[in-house]
Amino acid sequence: MENEDYLELGGKKFTSRYILGSGKYSEELIDAAVNSAKAEMITVAIRYSEKAAGILKHIPEGVTILPNTSGCVTVEEAVNTAHIAREMGCGNFIKLEIIPDRKYLLPNNEATLQATKILADEGFTVLPYMYPDLYFAKAMRDAGAAAIMPLGSLIGSNKGLETKKFIQLIIDEIDLPVIVDAGIGVPSQAAEAMEMGAAAVMANTGVATANDIVLMAKAFKLGIEAGRAAYLAGPGRVLEKGATPSSPKRDDENK
Repeated sequence: MENEDYLELGGKKFTSRYILGSGKYSEELIDAAVNSAKAEMITVAIRYSEKAAGILKHIPEGVTILPNTSGCVTVEEAVNTAHIAREMGCGNFIKLEIIPDRKYLLPNNEATLQATKILADEGFTVLPYMYPDLYFAKAMRDAGAAAIMPLGSLIGSNKGLETKKFIQLIIDEIDLPVIVDAGIGVPSQAAEAMEMGAAAVMANTGVATANDIVLMAKAFKLGIEAGRAAYLAGPGRVLEKGATPSSPKRDDENK
């Protein structure tokens, strides 16, 4: 029976909701992401062309490449990098990152919005990485974004969902897939994001820095699947006060 719970982006259907982010790469990490985490999409930083060429050689056929504009600090740089990715044969997918801040690596939402409009008009499937702000998320949607990628916490921090309340607003109000990106360090954090209604999770450092990369990749897969299943199941109500018995009352209590 075909799995009907899939993530659809750019006309493609993905059964896996784990995306391997860029940053810390190794053959072992790519193998673990594909074979243990069952990732069907892997990001590659095109701006670092020599490194990108090496990474592309190790990505198995059938895995979708998601080029990103990591390292770009202006709209022009990001747009040019997207064009290079397309010329390299990476297709129309682009993860849009514009980060002039070198200390905290926070994205520039205004510049990202401008680049989203330009690239969407050129036929790219744009996935903008952004600081979670509902107004910018709506503007990026209206500009043609295919998904919204709000950060959970600072890149590489493994601190989890520090921006949880703001991400929840975006999930509730934006009729696009929301992919939580950055800061997801352990599977329980990935599960939490999925329970909120996120469409997918992108993670790299949490797997790449684990003592056992293969086992952690598998754990991320299971965490994401569990979180997704919980979201689809519909979590039970939460009592604000008091308690309610989970077992039947005794006969004398019913009299």
